[in-house]
Amino acid sequence: MQVSSLNEVKIYSLSAGRSLPEWLSDRKKRALQKKDVDIRRRIELIQDFEMPTVSTKIKVSRDGQYIMAVGTYKPRIRCFDTYQLSQKFERCLDSEVVTFEILSDDYSKIVFLQCGRFVEFHSQHGHYYRTRIPKFGRDFSYHYPSCDLYFVGASSEVYRLNLEQGRFLNSLQTDASESNVCDINPVHFLFALGTAEGKVECWDPRTRNRVGLLDCALSSVTADTEIDGLPSISALKFDGALNMAVGTSTGQVLLYDLRSSNPLIVKDHHYGLPIKSIQFQRQLDLIISADSRIIKMWNKDTGKIFTSMEPEYDINDVCLYPNSGMLMTANEAPKMNIYYIPVLGPAPKWCSFLDNLTEELEENPESTVYDDYKFVTRKDLENLGLAHLIGSSLLRAYMHGFFMDIRLYHKAKMMANPFAYEEYRREKIRQKIEETRAQRVQLKKLPKVNKELALKLIEEEGEEQQVTRKRKQKNLPSLLKDDRFKVMFENPDFQVDEQSEEFRLLNPLVSKISEKRKRKLKMLEELAAQEQEEEEEPEGKASDAESSESSDDEKGWVEEVRKQRKLLRQEEKVKRQERFKEDQQTLLKPQFFEIKEGEEFRSFKDSAKKQKLMKKTLGDRLKLEEKLGTLNVSDTTVGSKQATFKLKKSEQQKKQQQAEKQHRQERKALRRSASHLKSKCGRGRLFH
Repeated sequence: MQVSSLNEVKIYSLSAGRSLPEWLSDRKKRALQKKDVDIRRRIELIQDFEMPTVSTKIKVSRDGQYIMAVGTYKPRIRCFDTYQLSQKFERCLDSEVVTFEILSDDYSKIVFLQCGRFVEFHSQHGHYYRTRIPKFGRDFSYHYPSCDLYFVGASSEVYRLNLEQGRFLNSLQTDASESNVCDINPVHFLFALGTAEGKVECWDPRTRNRVGLLDCALSSVTADTEIDGLPSISALKFDGALNMAVGTSTGQVLLYDLRSSNPLIVKDHHYGLPIKSIQFQRQLDLIISADSRIIKMWNKDTGKIFTSMEPEYDINDVCLYPNSGMLMTANEAPKMNIYYIPVLGPAPKWCSFLDNLTEELEENPESTVYDDYKFVTRKDLENLGLAHLIGSSLLRAYMHGFFMDIRLYHKAKMMANPFAYEEYRREKIRQKIEETRAQRVQLKKLPKVNKELALKLIEEEGEEQQVTRKRKQKNLPSLLKDDRFKVMFENPDFQVDEQSEEFRLLNPLVSKISEKRKRKLKMLEELAAQEQEEEEEPEGKASDAESSESSDDEKGWVEEVRKQRKLLRQEEKVKRQERFKEDQQTLLKPQFFEIKEGEEFRSFKDSAKKQKLMKKTLGDRLKLEEKLGTLNVSDTTVGSKQATFKLKKSEQQKKQQQAEKQHRQERKALRRSASHLKSKCGRGRLFH
């Protein structure tokens, strides 16, 4: 199970994790669960809740017991029983399903609209009847009072099939060339269809006349939206008696009140993809709209985003389980996703254990791996006195620094700076006092840190305001008023070091500009000290002088760069001279080494013999040393030690030699003398 959070809304993905193959035995599955943490932590809410390749549509029966999904390949429908948490049946079809509708409360009556203009009816036992419509269909709706099926598709007509009489009725003639979607209001049974021209036509099934027309394509285009072509209607959904949501092929969702031709709100997904599905969540007044990439939940009154989800694979359909916080999606992948959002509602009755599981997870949040470690740089280690730990197992190198245990870091920090808490406390008290002072009425003052930078920003802001007034442009936000850069003018650690080499090379004219700003700073400090009521101009010079100075600065650019480089070379030269003097003052003393007792110092004449010896093989050298008896520890000409050794035999060879030796001794003990078998004729001949 994977947990994500957006806008402080927890989303639990119950289908996250890898699925195990069906052909694996139970023993291998248990072994994999022991080894793999992801497989062990996964939750299989409904067994085999997937399709062979792709799932296209998913719906829930009205009684809430059955979840039906269609997909490919091969085209099929799968029905899942929520009470048993497993698959109830699977039926294969002749062609792919465009959409389907559950007519009964359970799975006993289902209608499929297929690709080849076929309409197929299924009953509880399976296939019941099959017929065709004149044109390719794209969507259909069921009108309960009259038992009529309304089919829309690649035609200007709406075909009506009466299920009570078992025959086609007169079709409805529309003004559209093609129709994409349709829906029937559950309260007053108004029939609405979305056309390829971006219009919605509303028809009264009782009189079979058109009662309304909405131009959604024109309403979806606002000042902030950018579209490539004419938006067509791709999704349509009624909510109650008066509200209707329309989705376009360019990624906009329009919410209408049927009493008005203008939309109440227009929501853009900003992906430019067709809206696939629209659902209403009445408890929180939310609209759940989805395209192939993202699912967005937003308030239908304000349009404010509540939360959003981006699955790994493209979305084909979205189904909200009634009166709960469970959401299911059909994707361009074998596995169908199941999401549980506790804020939307409780878990369904058949999986009520999810509420307890999510409550335990919220009470005991899992800590990530990095919560127990602290990232430190090499400079931080030197400040803490832990630079000697580099290369040890206590530090794990990562990027430009190291990871170390957070407990070791806290201990070292306490030892390096035992008064850190007191300093932290004083800093907090100072910040509180500054906050209370800021609430008082006071004159505008420059910050304590980076005063010159603040003055520069104020000057640039004034110049930009003059330019924007002339050009009638919008004013850009100032860095001084931006909370993201607030610490740069409060924390002394962010003070700009003007004496550093980088600053001097990157800002060659900083000396002249800083002098002008320092004069202004002195003027401001004098004004603040005197606390005059009348505000005086801090400018010390006229505009003529400033313009002449700016021109002088531009002319002296190259000269200032050369001066800065000369100064840097002189400083480096002085540093080298100081280091040279220090090296001259240090006296180098000879180092003496003492030979241990019992060892002799060999002359340098033996080096030639040693080189010849080194050219021989190891076996020859060992034999030679065995003959000479030099199997001992000796010193070489450069002071190091040399050890001679014999190759060790393996345990198996030692055992074999020991066994052979013992066998020879046993045979020797059992051997009998054969001297009495000598012949009389000859001493050496035993037999004739």
